[in-house]
Amino acid sequence: MALTSIASSSSSSLYLTDGEITSKPMVLFLGPWSVGKSSMINYLLGLKDSPYQLYTGAEPTTSEFTVIMHGEKTRSIEGIVMAADSSRSFSPLEKFGQSFLEKLIGIEMPHKLLERVTFVDTPGIIENRKQQERGYPFNDVCQWFIDRADLIFVTFDPTKLDVGLELEMLFRQLKGRESQIRIILNKADNLATQDLMRVYGALFWSLAPLINVTEPPRVYVSSFWPYDYAPDTSRELFKREEISLLEDLNQVIENRMENKIAFIRQHGIRVRIHALLVDRYVQTFKDKMSYFSDPDLVFKEIVDDPDKFFIFKSILAKTNVSKFDLPNREAYQDFFGVNPIGSFKSLSAQCSYSGGCLLDKIEKAITSELPGLLSSINPGKAPPGLSSCEATGCGDKPKNRYRKN
Repeated sequence: MALTSIASSSSSSLYLTDGEITSKPMVLFLGPWSVGKSSMINYLLGLKDSPYQLYTGAEPTTSEFTVIMHGEKTRSIEGIVMAADSSRSFSPLEKFGQSFLEKLIGIEMPHKLLERVTFVDTPGIIENRKQQERGYPFNDVCQWFIDRADLIFVTFDPTKLDVGLELEMLFRQLKGRESQIRIILNKADNLATQDLMRVYGALFWSLAPLINVTEPPRVYVSSFWPYDYAPDTSRELFKREEISLLEDLNQVIENRMENKIAFIRQHGIRVRIHALLVDRYVQTFKDKMSYFSDPDLVFKEIVDDPDKFFIFKSILAKTNVSKFDLPNREAYQDFFGVNPIGSFKSLSAQCSYSGGCLLDKIEKAITSELPGLLSSINPGKAPPGLSSCEATGCGDKPKNRYRKN
């Protein structure tokens, strides 16, 4: 309750809906155009030749953000309907405007895998083309999905590696989410083994400046479609890679409760820092105001140069605040341009004798209640192993136990 009260009174971007809290784990597919993102979803769900298979082709075929989720019957849902439904996790997408909602589509279907996870297919990144031509803030929409994804598959076609400015922008948006990233080198049986190794090295050479972490993301090398592997290729490697990917996906499903609690706690930390910053701005404004002062000029000086008034440094003096969690200073110029300073009460004014203080409640949730929930979760029985052909029925292609029969 404290989280919702502070967030809704401060910033709509920090507001966490009930639909987001109760949503299933999200698997996000990103990458250049025509690398096999939609084909991979069709394969994982067994949608090949079904009426609701995602359209695929050699040309850029996906112009919409497509959310594939579980439902009692197979149907498509318009983006404007998804955003209007507060019980879903997609209502915050309304802030990106009607032009984007026209490019958002949902597909519901009864499927065993979709009972436990939601897939999101995205438009392919096209180099040498301004994303603004899409008619909506493409990068902002991608960031929204990235922030909420439990697993992010960044997919490449080994026959046409194209790491340009748009892909660099994507990896900047992925910064801080390295543990969720998986690199997919799809359509791998299109190349001979020696050529595939050269492409593998070239891909890492291109991505190395974009991923500044000690441990690189896991890379899966296979062909994710319902066809036999090409002859004279690394068939056994491709089988094992596909099995490993299914294990990875299964781990996200099994750990969904822990991941959700961690997500809510991370969100609570952001809300706490935002509330402390806004309160500091309010207090500084009140301290600097005098009877003859122009309130607009006083506050403009504070917002334009917060370091002069030690706004951010004072927050770092608080307990459990990391400088790496502090938001961008320029963001508060935009924030207070929309939310007048006079509309905020100080945090001390949000305390009551019976209900206590909102900030104390959020700090209690962050430091004790949410970590306590994590420690109380029973991991349960481990899922059956997926590391042997006996367990998975490898055959010529690994068996996906979640696919439609």
